[in-house]
Amino acid sequence: MDENSSTARRVLDPGVDHLDEGECWRYLSVASFGRLAVVDDDGRVDIFPVNHAVDHADDHDSLVLRTADGAKLRALASGREIAYEVDGVTGSRSWPRTAWSVVLRGRAETITDLAGLAVLRSVAVAPWQGGSKSNVVRLSGSVSGRRFAVTGSGWWS
Repeated sequence: MDENSSTARRVLDPGVDHLDEGECWRYLSVASFGRLAVVDDDGRVDIFPVNHAVDHADDHDSLVLRTADGAKLRALASGREIAYEVDGVTGSRSWPRTAWSVVLRGRAETITDLAGLAVLRSVAVAPWQGGSKSNVVRLSGSVSGRRFAVTGSGWWS
């Protein structure tokens, strides 16, 4: 059995559906907020909550975010790998509910050219925190995700 097949992954991890690339991008599209993990100049990992939008341009999907000058932008501009995670729960407060998580692993690119900045017209990136967020950053790379049924609290007793 091929370990990369969805059947193999389900056998190795029962109860968990591993999402294909299209499903991952659909979840990223419905979420507007996630957690960005970067490595700073001292080699420490830092995590920032940020808003994002999915850009479907240029024959590949990517995430776009806006940020102010500072530690986050310096880490993003460093060329080091980044990770970005979103998650959620579908269903009502009653059962059954489904939890999902998607992670993008890759690199960040600061957009400075006029054509790239036109992205802001096609995708809505609205940061929650006020202030100048004049830097536009594109995150691209590989995505992976999983989905599973939420277990009720009685399971752990």
